[in-house]
Amino acid sequence: MPRVRTLLGLLAAVAACGAAAFLGYCVYLDRRRPRAGGRERRARERTAEGRGPAQLWDPAKNEKLQELFLQEVRMAELWLSRGEHGMGVEHLSNALLVCGQPQELLNIFKHTLPPKVFEMLLHKIPLICQQFEADMNEQEYLEDDPD
Repeated sequence: MPRVRTLLGLLAAVAACGAAAFLGYCVYLDRRRPRAGGRERRARERTAEGRGPAQLWDPAKNEKLQELFLQEVRMAELWLSRGEHGMGVEHLSNALLVCGQPQELLNIFKHTLPPKVFEMLLHKIPLICQQFEADMNEQEYLEDDPD
């Protein structure tokens, strides 16, 4: 019986040391976090200037996006009517990028575009997403850069 108590006491001591080590590590990470970088301050400034998430759905920006969307669709129609499927798909992909409801737009394209053009558009979508992510990462990097 004394062995069980010794084992339980040892186990409790190990658990207490583990908990203390975990709490110490949490305090270490909290102190190590770069507060002097001003990341929170810059985020607040961007929001106040209208470049942050608070101004994401600005009506003036929505009008510009709608104009861009319509322009891209018109250009796509023009290129497709000329038989230039590659350029048409390029403009259709741009329209998808600025569209507020891309799933519905794809459904419309599925029923209105020739199958060959719709297939080309579907193959282009992953490339659009990769390019969009790269552009967003670059923009975020440039906004966070103090220089």
